[in-house]
Amino acid sequence: MKQGLFITFEGADGSGKTTQLNKIKTFLEDKGFDVTVTREPGALDIGQKIRDILLHCEGNVSDKCEMFLFLADRAQHAETFIKPALKEGKIVLCDRHTDSTVAYQGYGRGQDIELLKKLNSIAVDGLTPDLTLLYDIDTQTAQQRIIREKDRMETAGIEFHKKVRNGYLELYKENPDRIKLINANNSIETVFEDTKKIIIELLKRS
Repeated sequence: MKQGLFITFEGADGSGKTTQLNKIKTFLEDKGFDVTVTREPGALDIGQKIRDILLHCEGNVSDKCEMFLFLADRAQHAETFIKPALKEGKIVLCDRHTDSTVAYQGYGRGQDIELLKKLNSIAVDGLTPDLTLLYDIDTQTAQQRIIREKDRMETAGIEFHKKVRNGYLELYKENPDRIKLINANNSIETVFEDTKKIIIELLKRS
């Protein structure tokens, strides 16, 4: 592969997106592809510090501060990690990207959605995923699946997470060519089979 592929994994906490990302990594590596896995926020040294603030800060974090911290992490991540990996011909699998910020900080927190989209565009400077996999799951089930101690975002309340889910579905309607919807209420293996089919179609076109 002369040019890399950028694939993002999106969905609510508890949707199983990270599990599927790791399974796809193994699937692609078994087929001989050069794969790198990353996440937002927190892929790099600066990002890890930002992630700690965003997810574990015990003090008050304003909605605008939260938004700009995510964007700052993304700008650093895109420039210093994702773009270089794509130039090397790697398949980059990213756990969350621009759609998360629109869903969580836009639809969830009530920040200006069109402004967020513009700020996302500035942060990534032309970088767009070749494919986004959206793992859709009903909010109650997603929350029940989180058995570890929940972080600051995960404890935002059921109404917040319902808004986030609706936001993701709106993004899917706006970007059906890029975003592919997967029913994450199904078993891990069924979801994996659905994911593989979409990935294989992308590889055929690439």
